[in-house]
Amino acid sequence: MTQVFDEEGRVHPATVLAAGPATVTQVKTKEKDGYAAVQFGFGDRKEKNVNKAQRTKGNFQYFRELRLKDDEAATVEPATQVTVGDAFAVGDMVVVSGLSKGKGFQGVVKRHNFSGGPRTHGQKHTERSPGSIGGGLRRRVPKGMRMAGRTGGRRVTVKNLKVVGIDTEQGLLYIEGAVPGRKGTLVEVRGI
Repeated sequence: MTQVFDEEGRVHPATVLAAGPATVTQVKTKEKDGYAAVQFGFGDRKEKNVNKAQRTKGNFQYFRELRLKDDEAATVEPATQVTVGDAFAVGDMVVVSGLSKGKGFQGVVKRHNFSGGPRTHGQKHTERSPGSIGGGLRRRVPKGMRMAGRTGGRRVTVKNLKVVGIDTEQGLLYIEGAVPGRKGTLVEVRGI
């Protein structure tokens, strides 16, 4: 993350995303594929590490699809490069999706924001325990019961983020606020 100053001198915390040129590798139509979409290729990879079926599209590290309306897919041509300056402008509101940071196996206090038990009144080792899971009439643990387990590593979407800067030469996109994931995570940026 970094700071970006606007024209009035106000500072904005911003996340810098490498949004290099994405190449259109395939255009899917409703007649041929059953739905309209555009497939993009991004990043570089050695040819020996690319599947043989995908080598005809190029040596890209990532392939992602973007669903479109039927009439929009007809205007896109394969092998077209889309740069960050073509897709976004300063002041645009965007939606960012990506995999959140993995936090490993965590207890219920960190995973589900449980308050934990009291430290006094005869309680000894129950400060961060989940407590009762609700016995009652049933003789099993119902599905979806909030318990300890693996946290993070899920797809998270953050809405209403603002584009505060664009560097077209280096292919950088400055988005106000934080985005999901660690350094190096592939995120999807969509306009609203």
